[in-house]
Amino acid sequence: MKSFLAIFTLIIIIGCSGGRDTTLLTPDEHFNYAFELFQKEDYQDAQLEFQSILLQYPGSAVNDDAQYYLGLTYFRRGQYLLAAYEFSKLIRDIPASEFVPDAQYMLAESYYQLSPPYPLDQAYTRKAIEEFQAFIDFFPLSPKVAEAEQKITEMNNKLAEKLYNNAVIYEKMSYYKAAIKYYGDVHEIYHDTRFGPLALYKKIQLEISRDEIASAKRDINKFLAQYPDHESVMSVRQLEEQYMNQ
Repeated sequence: MKSFLAIFTLIIIIGCSGGRDTTLLTPDEHFNYAFELFQKEDYQDAQLEFQSILLQYPGSAVNDDAQYYLGLTYFRRGQYLLAAYEFSKLIRDIPASEFVPDAQYMLAESYYQLSPPYPLDQAYTRKAIEEFQAFIDFFPLSPKVAEAEQKITEMNNKLAEKLYNNAVIYEKMSYYKAAIKYYGDVHEIYHDTRFGPLALYKKIQLEISRDEIASAKRDINKFLAQYPDHESVMSVRQLEEQYMNQ
C-alpha cells in the first residue's frame, strides 16, 4: 500500500512539474534543473522538482542536496513550519551530510520567523532558542554563531518582557505577593536581559512597601553586585543606606 502511494505521489508530482521532461535525466541533471529553477526564484516549480528527485532517486548522491533545497523553497515561500520539517528531516535521516550545519541553522531560523510578539504564546520562540543553542553547541566554529547568539538574546528579551508584564499586571491589581514572585522569576531566569535589573528593582520596592526588609536587603545586595552600572544603582544605594542598619 505504501509503495502504491509513493508511486501515485510521484506521478502527481511529475504531472504537476514544470515544462521540461525530466524522466530521462540522471539524478545530477535533474538536480541541476531543479536548482536552476530555485536560482530563478521559481520556488513552486523548484519545490516540485526537489520532491520528485527525493522520490525517484532514494539514496542517490544528490538526495541531501535536494532535501536541503526543498527546505529552502518552503522557507523562501514563507511556509516556515514545512521548512522546519524538511530541515529536521535532513538532520535526522542524513546526519553525515555536509548540509547539516546549514540545515540546523535554518531549522532554528524557521522557528525564529514564527516567533510572535511578546503578548502572544511563545512556544515557537522557545523552540527557536532551543534550536539556535543546538547549532551553537554542535557547530561552535561556524561564522553564524555570533548571529545565532544575537537572536537568542533578542528572543530571551522577548520572553523576559512577557514575564515582566505579567508581574506589572499583578502589581496593578494589588496582588503583591504574586507580583513579587514574578519579578523574582524574571530576575532569576533572565538576569542578563534588560528586564533583569528592572524586575529586581521593582521587587525591592515592593518588598520595602510590605515591610519585608530582610528580603529587600538581600535583593539590594544582589542588585549592587550584579548591576553596578545600571541607571537605577544610585536609587538602590540610597535604599541600602536607609535600610541596611535596620
